[in-house]
Amino acid sequence: MHRVLARLTFLLFVPAAVAAPTPPPIVARAWLVADMTSGQVLAAEKPAERIEPASLTKLMTAYLVFSALRDKKLSLEQQVLVSEKAWRAPGSRMFIKVGTQVGVDDLIRGMEVQSGNDASIALAEAVAGSEEVFAQMMNREAARLGMKDTSFRNATGLPDPQHYTTANDLYLLSSALIRDFPQYYAQYYSQKEFRYNNITQPNRNRLLWIDPSVDGIKTGHTDTAGYCLIASSRRGERRLISVLLGSSSESTRAQESLKLLNWGFQFFDDVKLYAANQEAKSLEVWKGAAKSVKAGFASDLVLTVPKGEAEKVKAELLSQQPLVAPVAQGQRVGTLRVSLDGKPVGEYPLVALEPVPVAGFFGRTWDTLRLWLK
Repeated sequence: MHRVLARLTFLLFVPAAVAAPTPPPIVARAWLVADMTSGQVLAAEKPAERIEPASLTKLMTAYLVFSALRDKKLSLEQQVLVSEKAWRAPGSRMFIKVGTQVGVDDLIRGMEVQSGNDASIALAEAVAGSEEVFAQMMNREAARLGMKDTSFRNATGLPDPQHYTTANDLYLLSSALIRDFPQYYAQYYSQKEFRYNNITQPNRNRLLWIDPSVDGIKTGHTDTAGYCLIASSRRGERRLISVLLGSSSESTRAQESLKLLNWGFQFFDDVKLYAANQEAKSLEVWKGAAKSVKAGFASDLVLTVPKGEAEKVKAELLSQQPLVAPVAQGQRVGTLRVSLDGKPVGEYPLVALEPVPVAGFFGRTWDTLRLWLK
């Protein structure tokens, strides 16, 4: 018996406006701006070029710390003994003292608000026992998230020839952190300053003061990496993420990032094709206790298009036929292939929204005969 893909083509119509212009000129070595809701990159320059991430590395450090908190392997109230290695960390610091106990919550704020290398190492040691083992965890997590052009050698972003990433991979990491840990993202990344050991340091993300829609996420700088900034802005139901790498100054990275965010919000719209768990199609099921199954999408299916271009969206549904029971809820039963003005945009898995167990003996026998005749 062969499986075939049954096709259903339909159009989505939305009133027209003006097509999106080219993005503004950006002063940076590499950059991109993406819509997190749809997962689409709206524009990019050298997004796959390997670069030194500097303190943007701390996003992966935070991701693993948040994972440890979620899995109850760490707690915010837990006290961490500061090692000599953490205390001696060069570069930006939160000024923790060797041999003292510091709470995990303070260390996270020191790492994310003050960009403390000492705090990053202390957290890495708390999670993995050593920074070296923690770096191995970072690389495993990067591979799991699909960061194909990333290699981590430390928890801080201090320069190393084998410590690199790309704008594409940093977008994947940033969106994963916001998506997987929204509580911790809201708790730490919009904080404008943090005081520890009688020293107050401001968040280096200037956009937190310039644009109230910006709520994170991280800056980075070394002499070789230049000035870097990943920023996230939420306006209404939309969230955009900009990744800017290798800019010329702290003020320039903020200005150029804001250009990208404003451009993305002004000239693009999100179009929701389907809500999560909304029936998109009823598919015939063979040898099942039910004759059909409702199929749809596990999460909201949103497409980002230039303003006025939504009527050019074309969606083609390819369903697996014959679909034979048992069918599990969440099982992939087809694909939605979406294009804009004839150009492919993406493919999205169509899943069963309900289970369909196998039919009894007579039902299975009858459908076996029908399939044979068909």
